Order: sequence, then C-alpha cells, then structure tokens
Amino acid sequence: MRLILSRKGFDSSAGGCPSSVLPDGSLCVLPIPDSQSRIRYDEVSHGTRRLGKIARDLTRGRIRGNHGAHLDPDLIADAIPRADGWRPVLGQTGSAQGHLRNQGVTTGDLFLFFGVFRRAELWQRRWRFVPGSRSFHAIWGWLHIGDVHRIDDLMSGALPWAGYHPHFHGEPDPGNTLYVSSDRFSLADHNKRFPGSGVFTHLADPLVLSDPDGRLPTRWRLPSDFFPGDGRPALSYHTRLDRWRLAPPHCYLDCAARGQEFVLDLNEYPGVSDWVSALLRTGRDARHHP
Repeated sequence: MRLILSRKGFDSSAGGCPSSVLPDGSLCVLPIPDSQSRIRYDEVSHGTRRLGKIARDLTRGRIRGNHGAHLDPDLIADAIPRADGWRPVLGQTGSAQGHLRNQGVTTGDLFLFFGVFRRAELWQRRWRFVPGSRSFHAIWGWLHIGDVHRIDDLMSGALPWAGYHPHFHGEPDPGNTLYVSSDRFSLADHNKRFPGSGVFTHLADPLVLSDPDGRLPTRWRLPSDFFPGDGRPALSYHTRLDRWRLAPPHCYLDCAARGQEFVLDLNEYPGVSDWVSALLRTGRDARHHP
C-alpha cells in the first residue's frame, strides 16, 4: 500500500488564507475557489454553519458566498444535497495527477489529506483569525482508493451521482482522474477495518504535522519511522537527505513548498502503518456524519 499525504484546502495562493479551527475545536476546511464549479460556498455546510460567511469574513470579502467552490476532495455526505449512490471522491488533474501516475498510485492506496489551519473566532459578529495565533499544517481526512476512473474514458451515464463534481466542469485534460472511496479497508499487519473515507472532526495533537516549536508550518515533526535510510525510497518530493533530521522518537522535515501529493511506500516503512492506524482510530466515517 502507498500512503499519499495530499495537500488540500485554502492556503496563501489558493484562497489567500488558511482554513480555520473554530472555537469548538472543529476543523473547518475551506475548499479552494473555482469559477467553473457549479457549487457555491453558500451551499456548502459545516455542521450547522454555511461556508459562505466564514470564507467571506476570513478573506475580508475577496471570496463571497456566491463564488464557486472546488469541493474536492468531497468526503462529507451532509456537506451538500446528494444524488442516490453518492460516494466520497477525489479528483486530480495536471502535474499533480502526473506525479500520482508516475508513483504508481492505484486501487488499494490511501490518501491522508492535510491543509493549512489557523484558529479563528467570532468578533463583532464577524469571523477573524485569533490575533497572535500561528498557521500550521494538520491532517483533516482520508480516502482509501476503491476505484479509479479517467473522466475521458467514462461512458455516457456512468457515475450519474458524480456529475456535480468540479472535475467534470473544468478545463479539458486527458489525465483528469477520479478516485472513488472503498467501503472499508485494513492496513498490513492490522486486524481492524476502517471506513474507506472519513474526516477528523476536531483538532487533536496527533493530527498536527508542523513542529510545535517551529516558526513555519512547513517545518514538520513526524514519527522517526518516516526517516529515510537503508536504501529505502524517501517520501516523494523529499528525497534530499538535507531536508531530514533524525531525533528519536521524532524526525524533522523541511516540507516542500511546491507539490500537492507526497507518496510513501508503506511496504518499505511498516512503522508508519502503526502511526496511520492510530490516527484512523480517532476519525469518523464521513459518509454518515456531518
């Protein structure tokens, strides 16, 4: 099995600010803007709230509720109304999809989605980032690949529940691909079976990738099992050993600023499977919970 650490949601270039950690500790992921998407921020729910006001306030009006939202990965059943047969899904295209293809990512592999977050609060009836708080990278969801579909290869009427998805309405690209969630899966040497997709609803220390003592969100603190060596291929985009420092029980990584999809072969890093298993035990099946 391959593990893909996949960067998704608002950041300084796409959206112009981090996603938010709300006062109750919930991770509110803001999908990036997409003028061609048929989905509007005002139509997307985060629990009892709509993303339109949150996005408008945190971007100081640059993004509004009637703007198109690239809801991808789309993991939460109650985020928008659904057609019968809907399944959690991720779309990928362009150079990021080329990297996944070159890394051999396919059915049976596992995405862990992370993004940039910052704590937010309501102040004078508007959302703002908590003054003095810092941005950080944190994991917010997962998708185990059950099926892979190239959009150009789909027959007319195939996947009728997926016609809303932004990757059906973007620029033409022969590599445009959908990754559809499995029902359930297990990790090597682990008996427990997990839902094929889900989200981590609230912030917890194990979900934070950024070094708590670091100045930048791209300075990561990971379990030492991630440390490359002994001829094992490193996490993709991070093959230079000077990016890494080992200090058991952790290792530290200067995360690449470019690239969306970082791939690791779990067969070469069995200890990382234990870390993933521990994370998933705290998550929730997003098909059935808001």
